[in-house]
Amino acid sequence: MATELRMGLITPPQHIWTQAAERLAESVAKRSDGEMTISIFPAGQLGDEPAMFSQMETGLLDMGIMTAAITSQREPAFVGWFSPFLFDSVAEASEASETESAQQMLTSLDDKGLHAFGYTFAGMRHILMRDGRVESLDDLRREKVRIIPIPAMQTWWREAGATPTPVHLPDVYQSLQNRMLDGIDIDLDALVGSGFYEVAEHLTLTNHMAFPAVSVISQRTWSSLEEEERELLEEAMQEALTWATQSQIKAEASNLAYLEETIDVFALEDAKGVFDAANQAFQARFGDHPVIEAFQREVADRQGDE
Repeated sequence: MATELRMGLITPPQHIWTQAAERLAESVAKRSDGEMTISIFPAGQLGDEPAMFSQMETGLLDMGIMTAAITSQREPAFVGWFSPFLFDSVAEASEASETESAQQMLTSLDDKGLHAFGYTFAGMRHILMRDGRVESLDDLRREKVRIIPIPAMQTWWREAGATPTPVHLPDVYQSLQNRMLDGIDIDLDALVGSGFYEVAEHLTLTNHMAFPAVSVISQRTWSSLEEEERELLEEAMQEALTWATQSQIKAEASNLAYLEETIDVFALEDAKGVFDAANQAFQARFGDHPVIEAFQREVADRQGDE
């Protein structure tokens, strides 16, 4: 009997994570001679990520590539990925996924009704504004900046002086266009892929946070699969996640080159120092979580060895 799975994502069809999901579906169908198929539902077709997590709990949805941001609402240890200025690049963040604490985050989802396959990454986070560059915190004062509504980002942006404003990703373009938003916290892939540069033309490069995703499947679905099906799915998923991360590392350069020709792009010198108060606020609130503390230490140790 054929196995049919459903996979949801918040990202639009052109995003690297959605491309990875499509690649996964093609690989699974080929490896199984059509006995296992995956239907992909991108761009929030099945609702926002909290809704999709709920659907996985009840068995209405089998799988998803979910932001680590919203995953952190299920398992707080994932907040460690949003430690400000922990990484300089997607490549560094990807290497950190191999640490013991990063793997511990994945296994901690087992008792949350989820089986985690692993990580993949979007670009590093920067600041896109409608009306000007961010050269100091004064340029963010009371500005409505779109964020993902998790405490880590809210804490950091509030301390920076902005007004953190949650907006569903598919609604961001119009919200920038009609001035409901002054700017967004965004990676270059989503910025280019969603065309946000058409309605906000000032990009300040900060590299202030990484932005991973976690590929998960409902434990209910996972336990229903035969061992051979699990192995097939695991292998295909690891290939798709690795491909997506490597593609994203390359895309960082091409996306930046495109934007430099299209809009105002400004690199904020000593961004870590500019946001020092916000960085300290994050650390004061989240830094004593044992897994987050271990993750930060392991990343620092790896970088020190390079």
